[in-house]
Amino acid sequence: MVFYALIYREKIVETEFLIVKIMHNSGFILINKPTGPTSHDVVDALRKITGIRKIGHAGTLDPFASGLLILGVGRDATKKLSIFLKQDKEYIAKIKLGAVSTTYDPEGEIKLTQNAEAPGREDIKKVIKKFIGEIKQVPPAFSAKKVKGKKLYELARAGVEVKLKPVSLAVYNIELLNYDWPFLEIKIKCSSGTYIRSLARDIGESLGCGGYLEELCRIKIGEFFLSDALEIPQLNPRNWQNSLKHLALS
Repeated sequence: MVFYALIYREKIVETEFLIVKIMHNSGFILINKPTGPTSHDVVDALRKITGIRKIGHAGTLDPFASGLLILGVGRDATKKLSIFLKQDKEYIAKIKLGAVSTTYDPEGEIKLTQNAEAPGREDIKKVIKKFIGEIKQVPPAFSAKKVKGKKLYELARAGVEVKLKPVSLAVYNIELLNYDWPFLEIKIKCSSGTYIRSLARDIGESLGCGGYLEELCRIKIGEFFLSDALEIPQLNPRNWQNSLKHLALS
């Protein structure tokens, strides 16, 4: 009986150790995504470093975009990623005026606006002000938003036109950082679901010269800042656990 009791006790200790190990390997990592790779590329890179398959991210950044990407490592963390998706975001965006893009960003077909005139700084301030508050925004045709189970960019590439309804969202603030024609740099604080590409396009249209999103950097998600994020090359199989954040999210 003592022998079987010892075996039973060893099994309990072994199970407790595995539970602690799993919990220790589960959490969130703040990554500074560079321009170039997709958000999924970052996930794959972290999978190779950690040896953990169950990894996801909270909010896609396009290849041309950079900035804060929150990754969930382990089953418990990935289940809670949706919490970050609903949180407010902050971005720094560079808009190129005097041209338009089929995708509202540098990855589409670019067409110069004929006879485009450079707007004055005060005109830009007036236009920007119109986009602060509760607004209606039409999602870009080339986006991951789904319509009847199909992603919009898949339908757009197939030549299928979809009439999109405006979506209600909140833009809390837009700050003019720099203006040197044709480039306009702004800082945006907005609610979840805001398409900065669409905002850039709408600002350009309102200015009468056209515009598209040339560069984008996400600097904040909820209460998490880009300044606290790490770059993938800083992580390796020996140190990545030190960067895990174990958050009490409900």
